[in-house]
Amino acid sequence: QVIDHIGDMGEGAYEIYNCVEKIIKQDILGCENTELEGKDLGNKEESTAPEEEVFGDVLWDAHDEQEQMEAFQQASNSTCELGFEKYFERLNDLVAAPAPIPPLLVSGGPGSGKSLLLIQLQQKHSPNTLILYHFVGRPMSTSSESALIIKRLTLKLMQHSWLVSPLTLDPAKLLEEFPRWLEKLSARHQGSIIIIIDSIDQIQQAEKQMKWLIDPLPVNVRVIVSVNVETCPQAWRLWPTLHLDPLNSKDVKSLISAECSSANIKLTKEQEKKLERHCRSATTCNALYVTLLGKNIARVGNTGNIDETLQKCFQCQDTVSLYRLVLRSIQESLQSDKEKGLLREILCVIGVSHNGVSESELMELYPELSSAVLTSLVHSLHKMCLLTYGCGLLKFQHLQAWEMVRMEFMKEGENVISAYRQKLVEYFTMQLSRDRVTWRSADELPWLFQQQGDKQKLHKCLLNLFVSQNLYKRGHFAELLSYWQLVGKDKSSMAAEYFDSLKEYEKSCEGEESMICLADLYETLGRFLKDLGLLSQAVAPLQRSLEIRETALDPDHPRVAQSLHQLAGVYVQWKKFGNAEQLYKQALEISENAYGAEHPCVARELDALATLYQKQNKYEQAEQLRKKSFKIRQKAARRKGSLCGFALLRQRALQLEELTLGKDTPDNARTLNELGVLYYLQNNLETAELFLKRSLEMRERVLGPEHPDCAQSLNNLAALYNEKKHYEKAEELYEKALDIRRRALAPDHPSLAYTVKHLAVLYKKMGKLDKAVPLYELAVEIRQKSFGPKHPSVATALVNLAVLYCQMKKQIEALPLYERALKIYEDSFGHMHPRVGETLKNLAVLSYEGGDFAKAAELYKRAMEIKEAETLLIGGKATSRHSSSGDTFSLKSALSPNVFLEHGQR
Repeated sequence: QVIDHIGDMGEGAYEIYNCVEKIIKQDILGCENTELEGKDLGNKEESTAPEEEVFGDVLWDAHDEQEQMEAFQQASNSTCELGFEKYFERLNDLVAAPAPIPPLLVSGGPGSGKSLLLIQLQQKHSPNTLILYHFVGRPMSTSSESALIIKRLTLKLMQHSWLVSPLTLDPAKLLEEFPRWLEKLSARHQGSIIIIIDSIDQIQQAEKQMKWLIDPLPVNVRVIVSVNVETCPQAWRLWPTLHLDPLNSKDVKSLISAECSSANIKLTKEQEKKLERHCRSATTCNALYVTLLGKNIARVGNTGNIDETLQKCFQCQDTVSLYRLVLRSIQESLQSDKEKGLLREILCVIGVSHNGVSESELMELYPELSSAVLTSLVHSLHKMCLLTYGCGLLKFQHLQAWEMVRMEFMKEGENVISAYRQKLVEYFTMQLSRDRVTWRSADELPWLFQQQGDKQKLHKCLLNLFVSQNLYKRGHFAELLSYWQLVGKDKSSMAAEYFDSLKEYEKSCEGEESMICLADLYETLGRFLKDLGLLSQAVAPLQRSLEIRETALDPDHPRVAQSLHQLAGVYVQWKKFGNAEQLYKQALEISENAYGAEHPCVARELDALATLYQKQNKYEQAEQLRKKSFKIRQKAARRKGSLCGFALLRQRALQLEELTLGKDTPDNARTLNELGVLYYLQNNLETAELFLKRSLEMRERVLGPEHPDCAQSLNNLAALYNEKKHYEKAEELYEKALDIRRRALAPDHPSLAYTVKHLAVLYKKMGKLDKAVPLYELAVEIRQKSFGPKHPSVATALVNLAVLYCQMKKQIEALPLYERALKIYEDSFGHMHPRVGETLKNLAVLSYEGGDFAKAAELYKRAMEIKEAETLLIGGKATSRHSSSGDTFSLKSALSPNVFLEHGQR
């Protein structure tokens, strides 16, 4: 963010403070844009970047959303309305016209103020009008990808209608289904919906990719698109059109006066007349040209020759040539040829990139570029409307600035462009070689290979599992698919190659962290295959991800719920509803235990179950779950912003509560506990410890030391000390928490089960196996009371106890536990389920150690048959050398579970 300021340091510091405060409110905390430039926007356009759970299973990129927010704010920052009042009546007439009505076309020359007009439309409508914007940036940038535009608009509509439904990621189907989504979602909205797409003609093959525009729109939906006159598709020219006229002399004078007064310059009457005469042609009286003209005059200031500057400007008959003059004046102001060369390099590298380049990347690309020189150059280029910031990246502010740079510095053609692309390729390839796959590497590198036409390197880049994972998890499915199509691979080939790469990677995985990472990669592959429609091939990687997480983390860890949820989704598409229901219920149970009953993750599982029941015509059950989910989402929607932003927001809430309620209250203690949990989740353990201790002390004072809320604080502090490897402290606190909960709660209460489990795991970790046994037995008892004796979670608890006995060399006690777990797994999942296979393998080991070799061989053979059947789903690929959830002798005992904290009162 560049802040222009003339005055003393105190005023400058105050301006910076205000600016930073506004950024925190809008971009981090996600507050509504009501304070933007003093304007009451009164809009419903969401300003928070959506998180995955807001939209069920649909993946979305926070950077793409941030870019749209910044484009909206940039367009709304203009203080000049350019005489647009005359257009609003016409716009309102078209919006209010009886349906059906085709899209409204706002046309004008480049830089004529179309974006500004559309932004100001925001203020002219009632609060019930939902206005959704999309700003298309430079051609071939992410913001111009049609599949992402359609998906973003669908998700925004879902968000406002509180609907969470599965959404296809296939680009062709997405385009085909959008009119139906629009019909369905608009029917749920009480009021009008206006969809605005700015610079729609910058989308490649816009007419083909946006063919939904020619379908009849729903009654309460209006679509407004802006286009440049020259590039508007022929078929669209028949639509109702609002053409922006060139600026009149009054608007020209107003714009130039505003720029001059900012630099304390007063033009003479003669100079004003010359400017008025010059700004009369279609290309010299558009808003961007006149703004640039004013900035050129202001840049010269009182020290330069204004008449000479005007003379030079008058020779520029369009915006591109005026940009060229701006660039040359910046070059002339530089002190050395070295700085001029760096200016050229910066602009060219930005020009050939996919989505822009950051300042830190520029300094790494050009080590000779000092921070002072870069800051000075960027300031000048930003001030003169050449560059702007988007998601922390430098990019061209207007298309004409980009065109000018290409004409000025890349006129030799493709060879120069290719050389700059190669520089970026080498830079981002080096980042990959350091095992740093950031969103930047994933965004730029495959795209650069595609532009260079280097299919071999593109193919190799796609087989970097972390590059593909990054693109996929940020919702760039269509982009990933297009890269694979370019290298000539069909869906089955893609699946096989990814699976081979993953198996190769698995060979190097040792230790808890790498196994967790491996589970994430397997899940991504499974989801990708599901989205490709390869359901039978998606099961095995999702199952493998589930097994690894159960083993490396804990059977009740939230990531296990995530695996269960994804696996259930495949079974739903496969129409195996019984299997899906069982998995969704397990995921729901884990999520409720981990997060509390009012968390968005719980709402997601409720929605999934509701959709499943609806497919089975169980409408009453579905409706009950939908209502429950709706209430949770309503509450969650009030807590906007990222995790970090939410922590800041809660800190502010705490200060306010302390002021109004006095310091010692149960609510304040709860807030302190939640803040502690948030900082723990951010891995800020020192700050988390402070808040959790304060929460415990306050609860003991207000509620008494035996209250169940004190047990929650003790439990959370114990989990934190466990994370810090202060096991003795953790043991003491867990024991206190268990003592309170045993006396205060029902024997089958989830919170009691939680403390029992984690204290048992801690005893086991500390080698206190005799103390762990009664707790593992109690865990089995609690689960039986909660779920019944034949539930899969009881089987998991039995396996955990059996593992403990095996570690204590008490194989005789372990055997009946494994046999009972096997029976539950077979009854719940069928005889060929991987859980059954792993339990058989463990029983085989026990039989072998007991000297019953024939039985061991028989059990092992059955286990291998299940494993081979599972492998066939992937097309006969080699099985993993790592074991899954049942193979707990070697792996589960070696890896500590990731203990997590409790949020709310339960």
